[in-house]
Amino acid sequence: MNAATALAPIDTDALVIGAGPVGLYQVFQLGLLGARAHVIDALPRPGGQPVELYPDKLIYDLPGLAACTGQQLTDALLAQIAPFVPVFHFGREAYALRRLSDGRWEVVTHSIHAPGECTLRARAVFIAAGAGAFAPRPLKLPGIEAWQGRQLFYRSPDDPARLPGRRILILGGGQAALDCAVALAQLNRYTVTLAHRREHFQADDEIVAHWRALQGQGRVQFIAGQPVGFEAEGDCLTALRIAGHEGAQCRVALDAVIVLQGLSPRLGPIANWGLALERKQLAVDPERCATGAPGIFAVGDINTYPGKRKLLVCGFHEATLAAWGAWPVLFPGQPNPPLLYTSSSAHLQTLLGAR
Repeated sequence: MNAATALAPIDTDALVIGAGPVGLYQVFQLGLLGARAHVIDALPRPGGQPVELYPDKLIYDLPGLAACTGQQLTDALLAQIAPFVPVFHFGREAYALRRLSDGRWEVVTHSIHAPGECTLRARAVFIAAGAGAFAPRPLKLPGIEAWQGRQLFYRSPDDPARLPGRRILILGGGQAALDCAVALAQLNRYTVTLAHRREHFQADDEIVAHWRALQGQGRVQFIAGQPVGFEAEGDCLTALRIAGHEGAQCRVALDAVIVLQGLSPRLGPIANWGLALERKQLAVDPERCATGAPGIFAVGDINTYPGKRKLLVCGFHEATLAAWGAWPVLFPGQPNPPLLYTSSSAHLQTLLGAR
């Protein structure tokens, strides 16, 4: 399950938009029917909201599991779909949808972190985007976006050596911000400053204790306040101005700023695809979870129908209905498949690598 890097048009049976739990289970149900799937997600990893917002928070309402975390659930789903070898496209947002003359759908995606389009063509599209694409909360300083990707970053660096300079300012007070600050400070090559509205962190006790130990050793600095402006010299971002609670401002010189202030969901370009919407959700036929566009299905929190319940277990059921409902589109002209059971079908057990 390697992330695809090619930017040439890609053909597949099914395209799943969203790599959260419901999107991953959609891949499983499609695989049981013999359909190949590609998956795109704006986030840099699978798991969706349960992994990004509360990876260690326990979930208690999944059948047969007294409790599991969002990360544990994601890991189990990835293991379950591994036999079907789905291809993931992380860090990509779907922004254009159009119908081709042969009846297939073409979805154009763009990379969130780097230039470049990737076009995917599929017989059926399954929108499993939850509450929408999760995007980093932006730094709301007009004009500062000019430095995005050069000195302004919205994720922890995969390769810290590529950060410009040595003075690093991190904005945020959650797990991701403290993890990043501690990791960079331990490299002993950066001057790390963390800025947050107050010195109260939403992170696990271990990382907070580690942060405070580094702070006591003078290896990291903390500023209570929020950014209100920036300074630049020529083509170089040089500083942010931070205002404290009483209005006093301080200047923080920097070579790079990493903004980790959480994520926010947004429907994004999907809202402009001409699909029927009800209160920012996609209206579907509950029998097949089909939208009004032939070959476009919606499952999970992004859809709505009479009696809808926003529960994971309901999303898994919807993924099953959508996969079976898409059979005539995925395999035109072929008779409907018989209902087989993984507990007794040699065919399904072979697909799953159990034989």
